[in-house]
Amino acid sequence: MEANTRSTGRLPAAFLTPGSSSFMDFLSDQSPSMLPGNRTLPPLKGAIEAPHGTTIVAASFPGGVVLAGDRRATMGNMIAQRDIEKVFPADEYSAVGIAGTAGLAVEMVKLFQLELEHFEKVEGATLSLEGKANRLSTMIRSNLAMAMQGLAVVPLFAGYDIDREKGRIFSYDVTGGRSEEHGYAATGSGSVFARGSMKKLYRNDLTEEQTLTLVVQALYDAADDDSATGGPDVARRIYPIVTVITDEGFRKLDDTESAEIARAILERRLEQPDGPRAALL
Repeated sequence: MEANTRSTGRLPAAFLTPGSSSFMDFLSDQSPSMLPGNRTLPPLKGAIEAPHGTTIVAASFPGGVVLAGDRRATMGNMIAQRDIEKVFPADEYSAVGIAGTAGLAVEMVKLFQLELEHFEKVEGATLSLEGKANRLSTMIRSNLAMAMQGLAVVPLFAGYDIDREKGRIFSYDVTGGRSEEHGYAATGSGSVFARGSMKKLYRNDLTEEQTLTLVVQALYDAADDDSATGGPDVARRIYPIVTVITDEGFRKLDDTESAEIARAILERRLEQPDGPRAALL
């Protein structure tokens, strides 16, 4: 088949007439070795040292949802990268934030983007937000063998549900188990501290601007207590990746906008190092 393809310059018929709206199913039939979960790893001889992404947070507000992540990747007790990007658009109305093994996570996001694009081209319609969340769950489950060897990927998925006209957040475990989170969510090594921060500050009537400040505050608190989470780096001009998804689609804040929020929080932290206080009652 390969020789015939080279001589004619044409793709095999299977590539031109896929029988499934799922790109993963198509890839499983035609080139199963290209799927991350089907790769054979050498025998494990100790802990695997690979760059890991850390903290991702999300919070919803009337009209949409915010998804954000810090910029640090770690490898053991070392900083592997200071400016890694962990939040990516999945399509026009959804995004994925990655935590876990960085290389596999980025590869999974790219495959997920292709999966959604393939479905839209084949079916002529956009997959529902619930359907997107289910597809991502299947992809995570297919990586379970690698997760058992220490190469886990645990993303956070958020998007604007056009049918329900609101932002929604989905979290996952390494087996692909999916849970819808209400209001706010966090994943990664600093998630306990970020979630605690949002738990005391979140309200369901926050504006978009207030929600942007909330998630950056949560990332700051995570960095304050978790060494694997990176806080705003003013000297290197490295600030959190912050994205907003509304009925107008996905939007990533530019460096100037992220820096403005981060610097305002830093100024307040000089007066209140532990951050804003929630009312007792």
